[in-house]
Amino acid sequence: MSTVQRKAEHIRICLESDVQFKTQGSGFDRYQFTHSCLPELDYQDIDLTTNLLGKQLGAPILISSMTGGTQQAKEINYRLAEAAQEYKLAMGVGSQRVAIEKPDVADTFQVRKVAPDILLLANLGAVQLNYRYGIAECLRAVELLEADALILHLNPLQECIQPHGDTNFKGLLDRIATVCQQLPVPVIVKEVGNGISASMAQQLIAAGVSGIDVAGAGGTSWAKVESERAQTALQRRLGETFADWGIPTTECITTIRQISPTLSLIASGGVRNGLDIAKSIALGADVAGLALPFLQAADSSTAAVTELVQILMAEIQTVLFCTGNSDLAALKQSNCLH
Repeated sequence: MSTVQRKAEHIRICLESDVQFKTQGSGFDRYQFTHSCLPELDYQDIDLTTNLLGKQLGAPILISSMTGGTQQAKEINYRLAEAAQEYKLAMGVGSQRVAIEKPDVADTFQVRKVAPDILLLANLGAVQLNYRYGIAECLRAVELLEADALILHLNPLQECIQPHGDTNFKGLLDRIATVCQQLPVPVIVKEVGNGISASMAQQLIAAGVSGIDVAGAGGTSWAKVESERAQTALQRRLGETFADWGIPTTECITTIRQISPTLSLIASGGVRNGLDIAKSIALGADVAGLALPFLQAADSSTAAVTELVQILMAEIQTVLFCTGNSDLAALKQSNCLH
């Protein structure tokens, strides 16, 4: 099966099948905010702006890496980018390996023409560094997008389950370190939904990464996605067995923030609304990333994406107001989450 076909299948399965974690949650439901009945604030004055990698965002929202490589993916990416531009949000694209292997699909990722000002993140699978990819391909991914940073994603469980997965992760940390040293833009390492532990984060920080996207358990299960498209009974069984494998998102945020107070930290994995985003910020993340809710909206229209952004921002603003915090920095310092 071609990479393009695989991308199309991934979109279809995420939109049509129930591939969410079932028994393992993201951890957000374990936390509650302390309500302030007298906030001493004017709702209109609340400030949602923040900074990530030196760029100001209108809200602490990352439209997470999802797709590219097909006509449907192009429409989705352009709709997402239009909304990101309007509200000054950060955006990542799906793995660009398909665009490097098939340059004729590069335009399915090239959203700069509709989003000239956003924080835009290129994306490649880190494991490709063990399969003939090097600094040239990383540069190509960044240049294709005119990106501000490069995401290298880690997906060992998915590679175990998907047909003909790339499972040689040996020596990868050193290769990531080399990319961090040689690439002219910051490098972010992210998981794809099974989480990053504090000890792994420590090694990645030592290797030179500028940011970590925890992508913890509790959202879309790529083990489930791959079991849906399995070609053998073995692959299907593996996907079912490991459908709820991973570290909850909230655990990743809190433990990583403890070891590095200054790291650019992105919370994703089961973030489904503005309340989850606000909890992520209060726990120590700088921004929160959502994928499936944005995929569902973008499959419909740009207007649906815009409506979702407005809802998320209103939900975050409501949390700030009802906890008596005028901005995100105050929320982080407030100790109002228990």
